[in-house]
Amino acid sequence: MAAAAPEPGEAGRGKSLRLLGILDVQNTPCARESVLCGASGSVVAGLGHFLFTSRVRRSCDVGVGGFVVVTLGCWLHCRYNYAKQRLQERIAREGIKNKILYESTHLDPERKQANSSYQHSTTKQP
Repeated sequence: MAAAAPEPGEAGRGKSLRLLGILDVQNTPCARESVLCGASGSVVAGLGHFLFTSRVRRSCDVGVGGFVVVTLGCWLHCRYNYAKQRLQERIAREGIKNKILYESTHLDPERKQANSSYQHSTTKQP
């Protein structure tokens, strides 16, 4: 009997792709995208340099340098956006938690605003 395929959110327990034995590409956020961007950047840089100069060894060096630079650039950009998104999610989660906690109590900010606008409208004299 065939084993069921893991869910998209689940990480495969036995099979994880490691890059150079260090970086678990499958389970680390932004790693896959950064490596793919770096690979395409190295091909573009190396091939572009070769087309302009026809020097094979130097073009390989430029390709490796392009891989490092583009991978780090993509990694930093992605991790910055990831951290910003996590911060926004945490703020939204705390806001929802406070909304649930304070709803219909005397500490509810919406209730205070409604009461103050109601009091201001009733105290006006013609």
